[in-house]
Amino acid sequence: MASVEALAAVAPYCSFLTRPVAEVAADLESFSALLVKWQRVQNLVSRETLGDLWTRHIADSLQMLPLLKPDDAAFLDLGSGGGFPAIPLALALKDNKHRFVLVETNARKASFLRTVARELHLPVTVEARRSAAIAPRETGEIDVITSRALASLTVLCGLAAPFFRPETRAIFHKGREHVEELAESSAVWHHDVVITKSVTDPSGVLIELRNLSLKTT
Repeated sequence: MASVEALAAVAPYCSFLTRPVAEVAADLESFSALLVKWQRVQNLVSRETLGDLWTRHIADSLQMLPLLKPDDAAFLDLGSGGGFPAIPLALALKDNKHRFVLVETNARKASFLRTVARELHLPVTVEARRSAAIAPRETGEIDVITSRALASLTVLCGLAAPFFRPETRAIFHKGREHVEELAESSAVWHHDVVITKSVTDPSGVLIELRNLSLKTT
């Protein structure tokens, strides 16, 4: 049976799930247990935030669900680390339609992600190499690009740009420096921007980018 924390994390997003709430919550519980087990030998998340795993990491990831469109099926997650936001999203959207490509260069973290995908039967492919080494034809067409706590917005745009097509969007978690990062990014990149306030971090936002292209001088 899923814990109270798991059910509370999932409850606000019932209408966006592809399975019953109890099933998703139980799988998130299993994921949490795996993460805590692996955390003993691999720093998957900050030790300071491990005690607040359900809010700081899992609920923080699930808050992306209302921003997704019904036809979003293919996801690319850059710098997946301990699996956020991609693994909670994959669990929430687990079915025959959605697929996820997780990019993580750290071999041990990539091994953890593969273990999670295997044990929880997720439609997840883990790439243990830099995104620059991955040809877009290898991932197929991507609908949504995600990333959390990886790099500045300007750098993220550079990593995401090769995988963009006209319908692709990027949704990035950002903290209190998001205004400055947007200004810096706008000096280099064209992009349409939608900002959504974070429900888990008073100073955080979700930045959604469309129509990404490099500015020319």
